[in-house]
Amino acid sequence: MQLKIMPPKKSLSVCRASLILFLCQVMNALEVPLDLVQPPTIIHQSPKDYIIDPRENIEIQCEAKGKPPPSFSWTRNGTHFDIDKDPLVKMLPNSGTLVISITIEGKAEAYEGVYQCTARNERGAAISNNIVIRPSRSPLWTKEKLEQITILKGQSLVLPCRPPLGLPPPIIFWMDNSFQRLPQSERVSQGLNGDLYFSNVLPEDTREDYICYARFNHTQTIQQKQPISVKVHSMDELNDTITANLSDSEFYGAKSYIERPPKLLTPEGQTSHKEELRENVLSLECIAEGLPTPSINWTKVDGELPVNRTFYKNFKKTLNIIHVSEADSGKYKCTARNSLGFVEHTISVTVKAAPYWITAPRNLVLSPGEDGTLICRANGNPKPSISWLTNGVPIEMAPDDPSRKIDGDTILFSDVQESSSAVYQCNASNEYGYLLANAFVNVLAEPPRILTEANLRYQVISDRPAMLDCAFFGSPIPTIEWFKGTKGSVLQEDTYVFHDNGTLEIPVAQKDSAGTYTCVVRNKLGMAKNDVHLEIKDPTRIIKQPEYKVVQRGGKVSFECTVKHDPTLITTLTWLKDNGELPNDGRFSVDNDHLLIMNISDEDDATYTCVANTSLDMVSASAMLRVVDRPNPPFDLELTSLLERSVQLSWIPGDENNSPITDFIIEYEDALHEPGIWHYQTDVPGTQTTVELKLSPYVKYSFRVIAVNSIGRSLPSEASEYYMTKAAEPEENPTAVEGIGSEPDNLVITWQPLKGFDSNGPGLQYKVSWRQKDGDDEWTSVVVANVSKYIVSGTPTFVPYLVKVQALNDVGFAPEPMIIIGHSGEDLPMVAPSNVHVNVVNSTLAEVHWEPVPPKSVRGHLKGYRIYYWKVKNSSKRNRRHVEKKILTFSGNKTHGMLPGLEPFSHYTLNVRVVNGKGEGPASVDQVFNTPEGVPSAPLFLKIVNPTLDSLTLEWDPPSHPNGILTAYTLKFQPINSTHELGPLVDLKIAANMTSLVLRNLSYSTRYKFYFYAQTSAGSGSQITEEAVTTVDEGKMAGVHPPAVGADKGYSEIHFSTFPAMHTSRPTFYKVRPVNPRIRNVTAVAAETYANISWEYEGPDHVHFYVEHVIAGSKEEWRKEIVNGSQSFFGLKGLLPGTAYRVRVGAEGDSGFVSSEDMFHTGPAMASRQVDIATQGWFIGLMCAVALLILILLIVCFIRRNKGGKYPVKEKEDAHADPEIQPMKEDDGTFGEYSDAEDHKPLKKGSRTPSDRTVKKEDSDDSLVDYGEGVNGQFNEDGSFIGQYSGKKEKEPAEGNESSEAPSPVNAMNSFV
Repeated sequence: MQLKIMPPKKSLSVCRASLILFLCQVMNALEVPLDLVQPPTIIHQSPKDYIIDPRENIEIQCEAKGKPPPSFSWTRNGTHFDIDKDPLVKMLPNSGTLVISITIEGKAEAYEGVYQCTARNERGAAISNNIVIRPSRSPLWTKEKLEQITILKGQSLVLPCRPPLGLPPPIIFWMDNSFQRLPQSERVSQGLNGDLYFSNVLPEDTREDYICYARFNHTQTIQQKQPISVKVHSMDELNDTITANLSDSEFYGAKSYIERPPKLLTPEGQTSHKEELRENVLSLECIAEGLPTPSINWTKVDGELPVNRTFYKNFKKTLNIIHVSEADSGKYKCTARNSLGFVEHTISVTVKAAPYWITAPRNLVLSPGEDGTLICRANGNPKPSISWLTNGVPIEMAPDDPSRKIDGDTILFSDVQESSSAVYQCNASNEYGYLLANAFVNVLAEPPRILTEANLRYQVISDRPAMLDCAFFGSPIPTIEWFKGTKGSVLQEDTYVFHDNGTLEIPVAQKDSAGTYTCVVRNKLGMAKNDVHLEIKDPTRIIKQPEYKVVQRGGKVSFECTVKHDPTLITTLTWLKDNGELPNDGRFSVDNDHLLIMNISDEDDATYTCVANTSLDMVSASAMLRVVDRPNPPFDLELTSLLERSVQLSWIPGDENNSPITDFIIEYEDALHEPGIWHYQTDVPGTQTTVELKLSPYVKYSFRVIAVNSIGRSLPSEASEYYMTKAAEPEENPTAVEGIGSEPDNLVITWQPLKGFDSNGPGLQYKVSWRQKDGDDEWTSVVVANVSKYIVSGTPTFVPYLVKVQALNDVGFAPEPMIIIGHSGEDLPMVAPSNVHVNVVNSTLAEVHWEPVPPKSVRGHLKGYRIYYWKVKNSSKRNRRHVEKKILTFSGNKTHGMLPGLEPFSHYTLNVRVVNGKGEGPASVDQVFNTPEGVPSAPLFLKIVNPTLDSLTLEWDPPSHPNGILTAYTLKFQPINSTHELGPLVDLKIAANMTSLVLRNLSYSTRYKFYFYAQTSAGSGSQITEEAVTTVDEGKMAGVHPPAVGADKGYSEIHFSTFPAMHTSRPTFYKVRPVNPRIRNVTAVAAETYANISWEYEGPDHVHFYVEHVIAGSKEEWRKEIVNGSQSFFGLKGLLPGTAYRVRVGAEGDSGFVSSEDMFHTGPAMASRQVDIATQGWFIGLMCAVALLILILLIVCFIRRNKGGKYPVKEKEDAHADPEIQPMKEDDGTFGEYSDAEDHKPLKKGSRTPSDRTVKKEDSDDSLVDYGEGVNGQFNEDGSFIGQYSGKKEKEPAEGNESSEAPSPVNAMNSFV
C-alpha cells in the first residue's frame, strides 16, 4: 500500500490561506444541491453515431437536470423539429427523450438525419451532441454463377468472399453445407477482407461446399454466398492423354507441383501504408503462398513492438496492437519464410487522432463579485480548433457580458453578478471528429450547508486508510476544518489528508485513531458542523493457507483455509474454482474451513481460492490442484522408410495428463508365427516421437507404442499397419546342443529348436552331423524337420563324438555351427577300488582310504566313489538282527573320506564302489573295524519308591546305549527347603551291576533332588534327575497332611512296583588341598524363576564367595551376588522363566579367582498359584473323572495291542517313512531310531522325562552335516566328508546291544495324550 507523502508542517494561518485558495479553484468539483437555482445539465444522451434496427421503434435519448426544471426542444438537420406535427413522434414526460413509432406504420429511412437536443431554463441552455440516426442494412449477395475451380496439388489459391456492404459491416466466416466451420491452419486461413487463402493446396482440400457467410449482428441476420467447388489434382492422376488435351488455361494458374520460396498474396508489392486512429486497434496483415508452407514473423523497423499491447491472430499472419497511440507510428515489417527462401513487406503506419480532452470545462459556482475561469483544452492529430458557445449560440452572436473575457481556450470571469449565470459550450473539432462539452456558470449567495448525514459511524480495518466524509456546499466557497474529540485542536496536514470535497483521510488508521471527529464549514454568510465516529477493527487474516496439491485422477483431495478475524465482525468463507463458483456437483463438499473433492477428474485441474469476507475487508489465498494420471495412449502410428531390414515408426503422443512423458515403449507382434502375442522391441526418451527399428527377415510386423510417465504406463496405442519382411537364410543355429547316449550302443543328439521368429524363412530344417572325436571318419549328416532330437545307433560304449547342428530353410543355410563334444552311452564300471583300508579316528569317526580305478574301466563319466558301511555286532551283546546300510558318496578325484556318526564300541563292515552315470561298479573286499568305547547315554529311568520318615528307595535301568562297559554309577543328591533353596550336595559311587539303592538317615518331611548318571572308561554319561520327599512324622505333625511328591511343581504322584531294597554305605572321600586354590564342578539346578548353584572349593579357609550370572547371548554386564559365609551353594532368585543363563563363582580378596562358566535354563512359565485349588472340592472331583477316563483309555489300548491292533503311538511310529534317525519327540522325551526297511518294526525305548523337561544328547556330537559341504554333504580337500547320507538299507544279520522291550505305560500314556 502506498502512503501519500504530506508536505512539511506549516503555520496555521498559512495552512488556512492555502486551503481557501485551493478550494476556490476547485469549486466546480462541488455538486450544487438540486433545491438551489442552477442552469440545466445534460445527464444522458444517445451516442453520436446511432445505428437503429429498422424493425423497432426509434428512441433518441436526452435527459437533463436543473432548477427550475428545464424544457426541451430538438433540431433535425440544423432546423427546428416540430414534434407536434408528426403523429409518430412524441416526447416522454419530464424528459427530452423522443420516441418515433415505426413498427405499425412509417419507415426508418424517413427519419434518417442529424438530431440535437436543447435543455433550457431561466439560468441558461445546454445542448446535446449531434446525434446521427441511420438504420442498419443487411443486403443480399449479388447472384452469380460460379464455375468449379480445378487446380494442381501444391499451387496457391484464393477463394473470394466480397460480401455486400452493410451497416454496420458484417462479420465474415467460412462454413460447409452442414454449417460446420472449415478448419484453418498455417496453410489455410481467412484474411481481414473475408477471402480464404491457401498457401498451397492438397488433395484433401477438394470439396464442393466452400461457403462464405456474412453475419449482420445489428439485425441478427446471416447472408450466404453461392458455394464454391474446388477440385485438386495431382500429377500422377493426369495421364498423357488428359495432359495433351488440356490447356494451361483450364487450370487455376499454370505452375506445376514444385517446391518454391514464399510470395505474398496480400498485401501486394514490397511496401504499403496504413492509417489508424488513436485508441483503436491497429491490425496489420501478411498472407503468403509457397511450398513448403511459409511461416510469418513481425518486427518494427524503428523500435520494439509494445510488449503488453501486441497480440497475434490467424497463425501470426495478423498483428494487432490495442490502444494504439501516436508513438506507435512507424514502419512494421512482416517476413514470410520457408526452407527455400523468404520475402518481406514493409507497412508504414500513421496514427491520427480525433480530438480528445486535456482539460474539459467544468461547472463553476461563484458568489456575486467573485472571479472565475472556464478552461477548454483538447488535442488531436491534426490539432483541433476550439470554439465557444453560450446557451447554444456561438459566443460571437451572444449578448455582450462585461464580466467575461475570451482568451482562446479560456474564458475569464471577473466581478460576476447574478445575470452572469449561463451555460457555455466548448467545441473542439478536426477532420476526424469533434468534442462538445457543457459547463455552466452559476452565481449564488448561499450560507454553508453540510450534505453528509449527521453522526455517521465508520468502521475501518487497522493499518488501512480511513475516509471520513463531510460533503458541503456554500457560496462563497466555505472553508473547512476538522477536530478530534470535544476539546481537540484543529487537525494538521502533517498527519491527515484534506480532500477538496471535504473528506478527511487518515492514511494509516491505528487503534488510537478511533473516536469522534467534527467538521466545521464557514463562509461570510454562516457556519455549519457535523460529527462522525470512527471504529478501528482488527484485520482478517488467513493463518492456514491452502497448499499446492498433486493428485492422481480418481483420488481425493482436501484444501484447508483457517481464518482469524475481528470478533465483532461476521465472516463468511467462500471457495472459488478459477475465480468462479464451485461446480454444483456432489463430489465437492465444504466443511467449515475445508474443501473436499472426491473422485477427481481432469476438469478439477484448476486454481482453488478461499475468500474470507467481512463487512470491512476481504482476504483470499489460492492453491493449484494439479490432476495427474497415466498418459493417454499415443495415436496416428505411421510406418515410413520401409526397407528390408529396417523401418521408421512415428506417432503422436497422447495427453500426458500433467505428468511429463519420460519414455515410449515400442512393442511388436509377429502375426505370421505368434499372432496376438506382443514382444518388447525397444524404448526411446519421451521427447522422441520417431524411431528407426531393426527388423528380422520373414516376419509380419505390426507395432504399437506405450507412453510412460511418473504415474505409470498408458494403454497401448492402436496397432500400426502390417509390414512383411522378405525371407532370408537363418542367422542363428540351434542352441543347447548335446550328445549323450541313453544306451551303451547309441548317441542321442538333442538341441533347442529355433523359434518361428528366428527361422527367417519357410521350410525350417536342421542338418545334424557327427563323427568320432579320435577317429579319421568323415562327418555323417542327416537333415530333419520338426524335431529336436536324433538318435545314432550302433556306437561303441562311451566314445567321444564331435557333434554339430545347423539350421537351414528354403533360402539357404545358417552360418557354420559350433562343434560340441558328446559321448555315446555309458555302461556299468568293471573294476572295484583296491587297497581299501580304515583308520579309526575316535569312537564316532573313521577315515577310509582306497586306490582309484583305471579310467578305462569306468566306462562312463566318473561320478565318484560310494562307501557302504554298516554295524554288524556290538562288543557287549550279540543279538542277530537285520541292520541298515549307510551310504556316503565322494567326488571322483578323492582317494579317502571320513565316516561320521559312528556308534562307539561297535563292530563295522564297509566296502567301496565306483560310480558313473550308468550306476555302480562291483564292491571292493569288505573291510571290518571296531570303534572304541564312548560315554554312555542316560539311564533308562530313575524311580524313587517306598518313602519313609528317613529313607528313600531308588530304582533304575541301565542306559539304552552304554557305548562300552559300564564301570560305575554316580548319584548326587541334596535337600530343597520350603523356599526352593538347595542344600549341600552328597556324592555317591554305585557299582555297575546294581539297579536299586536305599538311602537312609534322611531328614523327615524333606524334599530331595537326585542327579544320576552312568560311567564307562571313556567318562561320565548324560544325567537323569528326579525329586522325592520323605514322609512326615505324624507324631510331630499331627493334623498336617504330607505333601505329595513334587506337588509344589504340579506333578502327579505315581506308584511303581519296587525291587528289594539294597543298603549301601556312603564311601569316605579324602580331599587333598591344592597348591593353588580353585573352584570347580560348578553345578546349576534351575526351576521356573530361581536356580540353586553349588560348587567345590579347594584352597585356604575363610574365603568369601560371590556368584555372577548373565542371560546367555546378551551384551548385559554380569550381575554379582555376595554369598554369606563360606558356604559352597547359593540360590539365585528373580530369574526369567524359559531363559538360558551363564553362571560363574568367584572369590573375594587380593588373590581372587573365578571358576569356569556353566550354563542352565530356567523352566517354562507356570500359572501363579494364588489359591490352592488342590483343596477345592470341584478340583478333586475333576481330577477323579480325568483319572477314570485315562484308565479306561489305557485298558482299551492294551486290549487292542494284545489283539494286534495299533494304538496311537504305534500308528505315529509307523507313519514315519523316512528310514533316517527319527528326532527326539518333544512331548514325551522318547527317541526315534534306525529301523529295518523290510520288517518296519522300530525298537521302542523310553525314559522318564526329567523334571526340568530337558534331556542331554546321548550320542556323539559328530553329525553328517558337520562333515559335509553345503547341502550335498561333500568332503573338503583334506579328505573330510563331501558325500551325502543315504537311507539305502540291505537286510543283513547283525548283533547289537539295543533293547527290544515295550515302552512303559507312562510313556505310552504320554504319547497317547
